[in-house]
Amino acid sequence: MKNILFVCSRNQLRSPTAEQVFSHWPDIEVLSAGTDHDADTPLTPDLVEWADVIFVMERKHRTKLQSRFKPSLKSARVICLNIPDKYEFMDPELVRLLDVKVSPHLR
Repeated sequence: MKNILFVCSRNQLRSPTAEQVFSHWPDIEVLSAGTDHDADTPLTPDLVEWADVIFVMERKHRTKLQSRFKPSLKSARVICLNIPDKYEFMDPELVRLLDVKVSPHLR
């Protein structure tokens, strides 16, 4: 079982969509969090330590992750999806992008 964490800024649109989309995939556990202090689910050292793979939506999320949580990263693989903050929750185009960009890493 692999632990997959999706990260965006406020954990309201992109990363919760990703969590929803991949929550039914076999052999993975999925969570999401945000890098901002006012995120619905703020990123914590425990979440970072839990994850085997961390998908960030933008480079700025990778930068924040690496600067704030470097000791907790350990062996987690960090993958930047380059998905801009212009989609609503469960937007069909966002779902398609996530499938195209994430699925190959989970197979």
